Amino acid sequence: MRVFAAVLPGTGAVAELRDALAAAPRPDGLRWTAQADWHFTLAFMGEVPDPLLPDLRARLARAAHRSAPFPLRLHGIGHFGDRALWTGAAGGTDAMRLLAERAEAAARRAGVAMEHHRRYTPHLTLARGRPGTDLRPCLDALAGFEGTPWQVDTLSLVRSNLPSSGVPGEQPRYEVVEAWPLHG
Repeated sequence: MRVFAAVLPGTGAVAELRDALAAAPRPDGLRWTAQADWHFTLAFMGEVPDPLLPDLRARLARAAHRSAPFPLRLHGIGHFGDRALWTGAAGGTDAMRLLAERAEAAARRAGVAMEHHRRYTPHLTLARGRPGTDLRPCLDALAGFEGTPWQVDTLSLVRSNLPSSGVPGEQPRYEVVEAWPLHG
């Protein structure tokens, strides 16, 4: 199963972001992510063999139990070159980084081969672009975006279902496999 650990935005945050994006320009060359798929990836695990899943789930449950709920809000706009447009996070980002570290450690201890560690940068991908796509209109329009805080109270294990139809531009679909409340 191809999975990752994630924090999902609150319903109010999703509505605010949806409204902000509706008022922003939509440059050609961008493929927008589906609202139902918006998330903050904490630890990407890739293909996890079935025999490792029970231990992974148990370790993620412990990570959630050791982590306290924290406030978060969607914040600003950014990009990775001309390939991705995203919104960031503000508020409890230290707590979210700690949760990301715990999720990654849980995966490693469960035997999941994790790629090399990179500093965690919380972001929610909004769109992916073709090379040369001019993101400036979106960046300018959404530069001051600030969402209302919500309480992050759940760690989710999400399955990534890769496109299989062969239709150009089709994107992965995500489904929550299991979720654990944060306790702290």
